[in-house]
Amino acid sequence: MTTTPAAAHLASSSQPTVIVGAGIAGLAAALRLSAKGAAVLVLESHDGPGGKMRTLPSPAGPVDAGPTVLTMRDVFEDLFAAAGERLEDHVTLLRLGCIARHFWSDGAQLDLFDDAGRNREALAAFGGARAVRQFERFGRRARALFEGFRAPMIEAAEPTLPQLVRYMMVRPRLAWRMAPHQSLARLLRGSFDDPRLGQLFGRYATYVGGSPHGVPALLSLIWHAEMLGVWAVKGGMHRLAQAIERCAVARGATFEYGADVAQIVAPNGQVEAVLLRDGRRVATRNVIFNGDPRALATATMGRDCATVAPQTRDIPRSLSAEAWAFAAVAKGPELSYHNVFFRDDPAPEFAALSSGATPVSDPTIYVCAIDRAEAGTTRALERFETIANAAPLPPDTQTMTLEPKDTARCRIRTFQTLARFGVSFTPMPEPAALTTPQGFNHLFPATAGSLYGQSPHGMLAPFQRPTARTPIRGLYLAGGGTHPGAGIPMATRSAKHAVEAMLSDQTSTSRSPQTATPGGMSTGSLTMAAAPSPSSGS
Repeated sequence: MTTTPAAAHLASSSQPTVIVGAGIAGLAAALRLSAKGAAVLVLESHDGPGGKMRTLPSPAGPVDAGPTVLTMRDVFEDLFAAAGERLEDHVTLLRLGCIARHFWSDGAQLDLFDDAGRNREALAAFGGARAVRQFERFGRRARALFEGFRAPMIEAAEPTLPQLVRYMMVRPRLAWRMAPHQSLARLLRGSFDDPRLGQLFGRYATYVGGSPHGVPALLSLIWHAEMLGVWAVKGGMHRLAQAIERCAVARGATFEYGADVAQIVAPNGQVEAVLLRDGRRVATRNVIFNGDPRALATATMGRDCATVAPQTRDIPRSLSAEAWAFAAVAKGPELSYHNVFFRDDPAPEFAALSSGATPVSDPTIYVCAIDRAEAGTTRALERFETIANAAPLPPDTQTMTLEPKDTARCRIRTFQTLARFGVSFTPMPEPAALTTPQGFNHLFPATAGSLYGQSPHGMLAPFQRPTARTPIRGLYLAGGGTHPGAGIPMATRSAKHAVEAMLSDQTSTSRSPQTATPGGMSTGSLTMAAAPSPSSGS
């Protein structure tokens, strides 16, 4: 691989580049930097890699307790290629022909596939010829949006509204398909006569932690991303995190687990060190922060970096979840890998989620039958993850634990709801198998339990997300709370943006050495686009 002058400058430093957090973005950044010869030290407070791509133990083996699949496979191929490796040499990806199986309380069922012909047949049986025509029209819109917006939004390191406006002015048909003044829910009402199809695709808003009534219609492009392929990782998603870690270690990166960073030291706006809670000080001029940017803005990581991402202090948070990860014997309707059990009317649930009110008693439930990704595999005791959306905690909450009554309520909400569809599990999971907003807030500080960073609601939401470069020299951001947003592919892409920003800044640093004066705080301000997101894991 070719080493650029910027990479050589970074590699020659006597101090390591420190990555705070071994979520998917931190792992991807470690691999990219170590492949260029840089000394990399990853500090992670948990006991292994993955961040929200975590597992819980069970009698059947580790159970994914976070994201369950990946899309946009080329993002991961690009990551491994940057280190001279091939993705398929390190993990086995299992393509899901059936993208998801959907259930309604009246007994209706619909499978959607990554094959247009099979989808036509399924939609014809489900809703007739009109449903097929409307579905295919929706699919064409989703494809145009995905192909049209990938480059100017996802691939761009620092997208701005003026840039997007110029891009749209020469593509008026794309602008029409974007439906810039419509929510996803409104677009879907105009796209489908059958409200069940609107409910199905409206659930895509939850992929980025939002409500279909709040997120822009642009998010309909998620359907095309799924049509391009949905993959499970053989053995569980945590195998991907482990594979990236191994490749980075092979190139000299060092990982320390149980290493809890208390502060990023950056007097006068230049990173100088990180301080750990055990009292250690690691000198460094470059830090990639793979955590929620709100932890910086709220001074959770020290006062020196409180000027970073100030908008995250006040912008509402995205959704959280009540997630169970366990092993059991399932009875009831035949499950696919992805399964969604819809409540009759989605409106009351989203209203409760948006207001933070008491959640509805019969939510829409997602069930991942983890061991069914591999055709022909049968186990008496299978691994499952179930997810019900939940509101984030109040931003200033200090609540870290659940009362037994709260655990019981979560159990009833999930498993009594599934029982109405005829689904049962034996044995029932123990309380330790449950993670709630309180649990997520404890695992990932300053998040208020949110799984996807700030709220994705509104057309301006993409431009309000922090980008990789910060006003602190030597401090960069990567993860699901950073542009381009939530989800495993997006967080992985954010690492590329962070590394490229760091290498770009190394060039200017080598030409004009930066100096720092002890004491004081940065007075820089975050540069944002002028006012005219989305499965988890940082």
